[in-house]
Amino acid sequence: MRAVLFDGPGLPLRVVEVPAPEPGPGEVLVRVRACGVCRTDLHILDGELAAPMLPLILGHQIVGEVLAAGPGSRRYGAGQRVGIPWLGWTCGECSFCRRGQENLCDRARFTGLHRNGGFAELAVADERFAFPIPSGFPDLQAAPLLCGGLIGFRSLRLCGDPAAAGRIGLYGFGSAAYQVLQAAVHQGREVFAFTRPDDAEAQSFARGLGASWAGGSDQEPPLPLDAAIIFAPVGALVPAALRAVRKGGTVVCGGIHMSDIPSFPYGILWGERTLRSVANLTRQDGEEFLALAAAIPIRTEVIVYPLERAEEALRDLRQGRVQGSAVLAVD
Repeated sequence: MRAVLFDGPGLPLRVVEVPAPEPGPGEVLVRVRACGVCRTDLHILDGELAAPMLPLILGHQIVGEVLAAGPGSRRYGAGQRVGIPWLGWTCGECSFCRRGQENLCDRARFTGLHRNGGFAELAVADERFAFPIPSGFPDLQAAPLLCGGLIGFRSLRLCGDPAAAGRIGLYGFGSAAYQVLQAAVHQGREVFAFTRPDDAEAQSFARGLGASWAGGSDQEPPLPLDAAIIFAPVGALVPAALRAVRKGGTVVCGGIHMSDIPSFPYGILWGERTLRSVANLTRQDGEEFLALAAAIPIRTEVIVYPLERAEEALRDLRQGRVQGSAVLAVD
């Protein structure tokens, strides 16, 4: 099969032929139709998240068709369409798993990091961690739901319910933010979008999706926020968001990696403001979000690249040239 291999930080990606994987017990073999390109892939590419296995196939927003099932696999049959997300396996035994916090599992394995991902024609997944894809989403449009959408949804829930947190700010306007904006507006919230300074195109995009206000991340919102979500991996945005939220408000850091947070005066945290992070996702998040995405329905805006241009897609994402979501068309 064709695959895009990552050999280590600083090295170019390679498009090569590799042996096809085989599904093990409880696993399914999936023909990849589409795979989203995520900022987490960039963090792995840059060595900010250490890859425990090399060479590695990146990609954790996978949509495809089940070709075969391994021994003991019963959930999916050949021909069914599934999505494979970042969370690829948990132990089910540690204290976090037992408390319903499998996203914090001590031994969790992640797609495109510990397990080969979807920058390839075929992928293998634990059937327990694959989701049925709603019929209303074509393959390319479904892929961004599996990370940006899921992490955004978990972040939104941690802001509080719409009655208590009706006015929220989104810092960084990539794949997660534009999907979460649609979910927040559907819930009746007022959304303020913070983009790169002077990015008029992204600000217009945000307003077109229902944002009440859109401006640069160097600006203050016109009204105090009840909550804010930071998707951009920029630690300096944490003090800015704390200053923007009211007393009792919440700031949620939605990324898996962020640059160092600068020191800030206690006064902008005081007043029972809360600063917290989001880590990964749970299967319950996936099931609930995909149902919500179909009900709204969430509109995903995709820029499509063929598999062979995965490095170009990552470069465009790094340089802020992707408005919406970058997706590899694999088949």
